[in-house]
Amino acid sequence: MFGIFGKSEEDIQELIDNKQYDELPTEVIDELAKDLIVTTEPMMDEYRVTQRLEVITAECVFGMNLFKDFFASITDIFGGRSSSSQKVLRDARHTCLTELRREALIAGANAILAVDLNYNEISGDGKSMLFLVATGTAVIVEPK
Repeated sequence: MFGIFGKSEEDIQELIDNKQYDELPTEVIDELAKDLIVTTEPMMDEYRVTQRLEVITAECVFGMNLFKDFFASITDIFGGRSSSSQKVLRDARHTCLTELRREALIAGANAILAVDLNYNEISGDGKSMLFLVATGTAVIVEPK
């Protein structure tokens, strides 16, 4: 199954068994990390933190193309929701949280606590970019 990534299934499994996640193909990391607990809460009543590993971050920059900017400005004038801008925000959040999960898995975590998302716009020279930073604490938790 994983042979398409340039490594044999045995090589991939050995890396997983040895927790050498940073040497795995991104697609495999994403599959392994998809079930990590991700929450904005600093603690969870149903889990006990056994180890705090490190603060992790993920940064993503997305371009808002000329047409999206144009239609968003029309929406600003006449009111209403900008579905194109909302889609960019949704995609940015999804991508950044996926990156954060990768960082947590590579750190050896099974959960990320106190996740914070910060959105900023970078604009100039007729270009508009969305900058999103996700931060959290990579931890190991176990059920109480």
